[in-house]
Amino acid sequence: MTPVSDLNANLPNRRVLLCDTTLRDGEQTAGVAFSLDEKIAIAKALDQVGVAEIEAGIAAMGDDDVAEIQAIVKQVTHAAPVVWCRLRDYDLEMAAHCGTRRIHFAVPTSEAQLRGKLRADRAWALSETQRLVELATARGFDVSIGAEDASRTDTSFLVALAETAARAGAIRYRIADTLGILDPMSAYRLAQELTARISLPLEIHAHNDFGLATANTIMAAIGGATHLSVTVNGLGERAGNAALEEVAAAMESGGLNTGIDLTALSHLSQIVADASGRNLPEDKPITGKMVFAHEAGIHVDAILKNASTYEDPRCAPERFGRTRQFVLGKHSGTAGLRAALNSAGLPSDDQILAALKPKLRAHAINTKRPVTASDLVAMVTRLALQEG
Repeated sequence: MTPVSDLNANLPNRRVLLCDTTLRDGEQTAGVAFSLDEKIAIAKALDQVGVAEIEAGIAAMGDDDVAEIQAIVKQVTHAAPVVWCRLRDYDLEMAAHCGTRRIHFAVPTSEAQLRGKLRADRAWALSETQRLVELATARGFDVSIGAEDASRTDTSFLVALAETAARAGAIRYRIADTLGILDPMSAYRLAQELTARISLPLEIHAHNDFGLATANTIMAAIGGATHLSVTVNGLGERAGNAALEEVAAAMESGGLNTGIDLTALSHLSQIVADASGRNLPEDKPITGKMVFAHEAGIHVDAILKNASTYEDPRCAPERFGRTRQFVLGKHSGTAGLRAALNSAGLPSDDQILAALKPKLRAHAINTKRPVTASDLVAMVTRLALQEG
C-alpha cells in the first residue's frame, strides 16, 4: 500500500480543515439522542481539540432546538458554529434566531433525490439555490452549499450548482456521498475534477456504508478538498460517517496540517461514546482501549528491544497521548512474561517461566481476557504452594 505521505509528496505545507457534524449528522444515528448538557460537553471538547467548524444542529426542528443551538454557540470560542438548513425559507428564518454567522444549505442533486423526495427538477434546484444564498448573504450570513447525493449526480450538474452558488455569494461547496457508494479512487477523481472546474473551496462529506468513509475522505483531500466533514467515532446515519479521529490522524501522518490536537482525541472520543450510548470497540483505531496493546511473543520481544520494529512513529501511542501496553495471554512469549513478572516483583527464572506458559494459555482460553497483575500473583503463589 502506498503511504499517505507518498501521495501527499506534491502538497507541501498544505492545510485541511475538519468540520465536525457530530451534533447534527452524528445525532441522526438511529437510537442516539443527546441532552443539552451532553451537546455542550461535546461542543466544548470539539472546540478544544481544534476543529474549524461545528454543525450545531437543525434550527428548523423547532424552538427547543433553536434554544439549544444558542446555548452551544455561547460555549464555543474557536470553531465556527454552523446551522444546517434545507433549501427552504422557513429553515433560513429559524436559523436567523440562533446567533450564528454560518449556515449551510443542503441541495438534493441526484434525479432520485430531486424527483423522488421533492418532486422537483434541476432548474428548481439552481433557482432556489441562487435565491436563498443571495437572501442569506444579504442578511449577513456566510453560506455554504451542500450537494446531497453528489456521488449519484453527473459532474456537469455539480459544477453548474457550484458556480450558481458562487455567483450568489456562497463561500464553500460540499459534496456528499450520501449513500456511501464511492471508493477511494472515485472520491479522488471526483474531488480532483471539481477543484479544477469550480471556483469555491471544496468539502467532502463521506458516509461509511462500505467501510470506506475515512479512506474516501483522505483521498478527496489529496484530490483537492480543503474541508473534511467528520463525526466523532464515525457516528451517523446507517453505518456512519468518516471518523474525526481517524481522518485527523491520517492527515497529520501524511504531512497535512489539520490544526487538531491529536493528544485530545481519546478524551473527545470517550465523551461522545458516553453521550451516545455507543461503547467504543476495543480495537477502534486511535482511541480504542487496546489499539496500542501487544501480546504476541515475537512482537513483544522485538518492541522491548526497539519499539520501531512494530510501531511507526506516525502512529506511536505517545503521539495520541496514549501509552503502550503489554498483555499477557495465549500468545505471550518468554520476553513478555519475564518483563511482566519483573514489573510485579515476582520471580522470573526459567523454571517459573516454563511452568507459567501453559497456565497463561489455559487462562486465556477459559476467561477470554488478558491476564492481570493479580492473576499473575495468584498463579505464581499456587506454583510455590505446589512446590512446597
